[in-house]
Amino acid sequence: MKNDIQKVRNIGISAHIDAGKTTLTERILYYTRRIHAIHDVKGKDGVGATMDFMELEKERGITITSAATYCEWQGHEINIIDTPGHVDFTIEVERSLRVLDGGILVLCSVGGVQSQSITVDQQMARYKVPCIAFINKCDRSGANPARVIDQLKEKLGHNAVAVQIPIGLEADFNGVVDLVSMKAIYFDGDNGEHLRIEPIPQDLLSEAMQRREVLIDAASMFSDELTEAALEGEVTEDLLLQAIRKATLTREMTPVFMGSAYKNKGVQPLLDAVTKLLPCPSDIENQALDTDNDEVPVTLSCDPQKPLVAFAFKLEDGPYGQLTYIRVYQGTLAKGDTIVNVRTGKKVKVGRVVRMHAAQMEDIEVMPSGYIGALFGIDCASGDTFVSPGIGLTMTSMHVPDPVISLAIIPKDHKAEVNISKALARFTKEDPTFKAYVNDQTGDTIISGMGELHLEVYLERMRREYNAEVTTGMPRVAYRETITNRAEFNYTHKKQTGGAGQFARVAGYMEPITEEDFVFESKIVGGAIPTQFIPACEKGFRKCLAKGPKMEFPVTGIKVVINDGSSHPVDSSDMAFQAAARGAFLEGYAKAKPVIHEPIMKVVVETPVEFQGTVMGTLNQRRGMIVGTQDEGHMCVIEAQVPLAEMFGYSTVLRSATQGKAQFTMEFATYRQVPKGVADELIKKAAEEKKNVA
Repeated sequence: MKNDIQKVRNIGISAHIDAGKTTLTERILYYTRRIHAIHDVKGKDGVGATMDFMELEKERGITITSAATYCEWQGHEINIIDTPGHVDFTIEVERSLRVLDGGILVLCSVGGVQSQSITVDQQMARYKVPCIAFINKCDRSGANPARVIDQLKEKLGHNAVAVQIPIGLEADFNGVVDLVSMKAIYFDGDNGEHLRIEPIPQDLLSEAMQRREVLIDAASMFSDELTEAALEGEVTEDLLLQAIRKATLTREMTPVFMGSAYKNKGVQPLLDAVTKLLPCPSDIENQALDTDNDEVPVTLSCDPQKPLVAFAFKLEDGPYGQLTYIRVYQGTLAKGDTIVNVRTGKKVKVGRVVRMHAAQMEDIEVMPSGYIGALFGIDCASGDTFVSPGIGLTMTSMHVPDPVISLAIIPKDHKAEVNISKALARFTKEDPTFKAYVNDQTGDTIISGMGELHLEVYLERMRREYNAEVTTGMPRVAYRETITNRAEFNYTHKKQTGGAGQFARVAGYMEPITEEDFVFESKIVGGAIPTQFIPACEKGFRKCLAKGPKMEFPVTGIKVVINDGSSHPVDSSDMAFQAAARGAFLEGYAKAKPVIHEPIMKVVVETPVEFQGTVMGTLNQRRGMIVGTQDEGHMCVIEAQVPLAEMFGYSTVLRSATQGKAQFTMEFATYRQVPKGVADELIKKAAEEKKNVA
């Protein structure tokens, strides 16, 4: 490790499913001499890509967990995180972007900006990650990088500017023209490792001049020197690169590169761009909250001499204990140091510090600020902050979406039961979007996650890694309850047993709200309810939210206001007011016309045009609402909103309806009221279940 902060890059590669993220990472590792042979993602040669190191990933040809690695390119150290594309593993992308300084947004030159590209872009925007775009698969038939650049502008709102133009397209894709140096680059050798730089071919010269003008115009908005140089006609490469870098760091411009990772073209210029255009850790302002001083934001510096602030962003249970992926924001983390976990206040001694290369690791002595590495044998949760003793700083946590789908799992035998509990303890700790609990009434173990694929992968991992055979019940949907009308309540709780009794009266009203899940407001005047009992009332109301009176689903979107009540000098207590609040809630809720809400998913189907009508039919049958359709060449993109309850097994239906040519992605959109017929069905089913349990 050279420890020169200016020459460190922490980057993530993110994109839609199958845009070529893992293939691109494989080529980067090959050209930077981290690996000596290239392997395919689908594992046709029995090896599989370096970054997809789980057996499951090799078999399915998809990325499930984000893997970290590092490499060197022209004296720069690059830490790379390869992230999944499926929305089910969205937390992996989320936590990677939380700790990265820059990103490469990979787009397919045929598919362009797809539904998951939009989600990934929103995540990058949430963490203000500067990015460069790479249009991959320029060798495929139907490749059209110019259209993709237009989509970047229209659909994602990027100020996308081409820094390269392709030499030929589809089967004739031979190389790229670099608009900064105005040279043509060809990639020779078996694996494109030899760069041949030549003058621009005559037939592309006028287009290259034109595109360069566009690039200079866009970049000169961010540099007065470049504007002057452009007017005098003396634009140097360095001036142009400085202006592009300045605009990229503030996310005001997205430079676009082109190539074909699979055909080994265009990767080395992309690596040059990472070192020249993306930020080093000291270019990014990172903030922590001061826990000793009312959580005031404090700007961290990349000074390795300062006290340590590090963030644990991902956990993995390896064969040798828990592996904690960590990013150092300030100070230095060394072997043998004593550090403090801010959340628990516990001191921990650092036993082993490693750098990751997919599933392999390399021991190191110190990890200075700006680096990403891992620690061994430290007990913590995802999102914890570690600091030097005596420092009270904490990093802000990540955005964790709520699970939308649940499955009941039943172990085959006692041995499987023991192994399942081990597996669930590990998976829930590693993945904040994966939850597991036991249903009080049926005694079933319920697992919840972000989608069918998410749960399927975890079930498969239980079978393989823990040898736990399970059978699954019907998938359950995360329904909610809410009210539609304002209703008043006035409830008195009286209980007289020997000695002191219980007395409390709570009155007020409840009404529906849309912005938040629950709001409690006290408008008590004149001490009708003594101040010390107000929190007990709120606690009583909150306790009712976990299971709604109508169908025992969680209650959301409700505002409770208390404006009157009475107490007894002896018989009133916290317990009495909690009980009164519970009674008041039940009384008001029954009058407020409660309804059931269900999760509605945003479903995007990409299908050949000839199956458009059929696909729309399959969505309409599932109570789907078509939001819009878009023709893109011979493909058609249909966007719809469909209730999650209707989407189970949709992939099989879609495949058989389109001869296996269509694919879809699904992510949570909103909650909406269930139609009466469906609600009646749910109530009937719940009554039957209760009867069976009884």
